[in-house]
Amino acid sequence: MWISVLFTVAAVVSHAGEPSAAAVVFQSQCSSCHGADARGAEIGPSLAGQQADYLSRQLQHFQSGLRGRDPRDAQGAMMAATAQSVVASLSDAQLQALMAYLSELSPSSSAVATDGDLRRGANYYNASCGGCHGAQAQGNPLMHAPRLAGLSGAYLQRQFQHFAQGVRGTHKEDRLGRQMKMMATSLPDAKTLADVIAFITAQP
Repeated sequence: MWISVLFTVAAVVSHAGEPSAAAVVFQSQCSSCHGADARGAEIGPSLAGQQADYLSRQLQHFQSGLRGRDPRDAQGAMMAATAQSVVASLSDAQLQALMAYLSELSPSSSAVATDGDLRRGANYYNASCGGCHGAQAQGNPLMHAPRLAGLSGAYLQRQFQHFAQGVRGTHKEDRLGRQMKMMATSLPDAKTLADVIAFITAQP
């Protein structure tokens, strides 16, 4: 079990222009997949501005095998292997500082808009997704729902499909993932998914 640690601002903010310890860890362990600015790359999603609690939970899921074990999830398998080495090489305090550092970065506002009916996507999103993820897909810590705005359309589509196909959200210990799986399987068709993703990628 990870230890909850309280951090001073000094754990995250750099001093005298020098990178913080958490920033150094990110650049050495994470940036090759998630981008130097943590705003995502071809392989890994944006992490900048994401909730620290969500980031911590997903890292634990990758490390413990709740996520990234399905053979259909090639990217997840890569992240699961990385999580093993990251968790093994860092203390609880360093991990928590890394999550705090990422959560305080300015979130990405440059997701490439995807094709779809924005109005239809907005209507479906507000009816089925906004209650947890926020009206502008900004996330809701009280609902343990992550920020979706700023994530690429390709990543969003892949994760929706993973939930719908049972790649994610089937483990009995992943309560929140099981909830998301139910929501993903309720989408009526691919057109609706495209419209919802178009709405999400249009958010600031």
